[in-house]
Amino acid sequence: MVDAHRTFVIVGGGLAGSKAAEALRAEGFTGRVILIGDERDHPYERPPLSKGYLTGADDRDSVFVHEPAWYAGADIELHLGQTVVALDRASKSLRLGDGARVHYDALLLATGAEPRRLDVPGTGLVGVHHLRRLAHADRLRGRLTALGQENGHLVIAGAGWIGLEVAAAARSFGAEVTVVEPEPTPLHTVIGPEMGMLFADLHQEHGVRFHFGARLSEIVGQDGMVQSVRTDDGDEHPAHDVLAAIGAAPRSALAESAGLELATGPGGGVAVDANLRTSDPDIYAAGDVASIEHPLLGRSLRVEHWANALNSGPAAARAMLGREVRYDRVPYFFSDQYDVGLEYSGYAPPGSYDQVVCRGDVAKREFVAFWLRENHVLAGMNVNVWDVTGEIQELIRSKSPVDPDALADPAVPLATLREGAQGGQKG
Repeated sequence: MVDAHRTFVIVGGGLAGSKAAEALRAEGFTGRVILIGDERDHPYERPPLSKGYLTGADDRDSVFVHEPAWYAGADIELHLGQTVVALDRASKSLRLGDGARVHYDALLLATGAEPRRLDVPGTGLVGVHHLRRLAHADRLRGRLTALGQENGHLVIAGAGWIGLEVAAAARSFGAEVTVVEPEPTPLHTVIGPEMGMLFADLHQEHGVRFHFGARLSEIVGQDGMVQSVRTDDGDEHPAHDVLAAIGAAPRSALAESAGLELATGPGGGVAVDANLRTSDPDIYAAGDVASIEHPLLGRSLRVEHWANALNSGPAAARAMLGREVRYDRVPYFFSDQYDVGLEYSGYAPPGSYDQVVCRGDVAKREFVAFWLRENHVLAGMNVNVWDVTGEIQELIRSKSPVDPDALADPAVPLATLREGAQGGQKG
């Protein structure tokens, strides 16, 4: 039975928000829990939108975090298809799009991120897509099916994770694919040129064409529909559909309008401490929108991946309840492309490391790559090698120097390379 004397409100109906609501009940909170989401669908997980659901391997129901009946059973008050238009910190209330006001004792912002838009002529043509929501995936899946049947062309702006996963899905349908990317390799700003070329080779083997060192400058249409794209170096590519996969921006407008502190570094977002608390002691943030003061990395970082939403939502819920929280999880994400599956742990953008060490068979795409700085492991990526993520993360957490030769030797167990490793993850 709900005790209405305390009300916790969660703004954001994604994975972080729904898992936070679940954690509040699991931790014994008996007050009101109100979950507000601007989509009409129940909370769902986003990775399948560019993976199994997009390819048709998974059905639609598999993407949802909980069965719809779970929310009523857990006394979670759902407000779906509803936007929050104002946050009044003085009165501790929210104003919804329909004019209703909702009071909170503690508030969690889990508003996520939104796709960055192409700023070129032609974005209003039929056939220009983004991929962030279930409705986007529904529409794109239909188009990929048609492109495969008609030998149609898909142009993807951006060779990041979303762009590459959609390229793989499109090729599985038989569509022609061209990827336009301003950097010299795929995933250049995430994993650097050394490993980026691996993904260029993988996709080219499956028939994907890359146009590196260029950006889209115009989407050309005929009769209101996409016909081709032009790039800023003067090239033109046939296209029946275009996917903008140029990154995501945090949905921090609500926080900004309420005067909450925002992150000033790359990626932006709502600034929170290791307790996931914002500059207002009664307001917390989690998931893609939160720029977390990360104790392990010694910097603030906004992470746009499934594992961060999965773990930071419940951590924020515990913090809202007054529990001790120190959110220091190693950043983690995974990807599936053709017959390659991988997991990446850590944080090592170009310029932060001085060498990349591999153990295993890179040519067969069965290996683990490590990004090092002064012989300290910053990040690791296991490619078609499984059950090593925990050991990789412990190497990162230990901050102990390693012997690069031993690290590259598959005969040397990873656990033996760790000296004085710290304990398990918190938060």
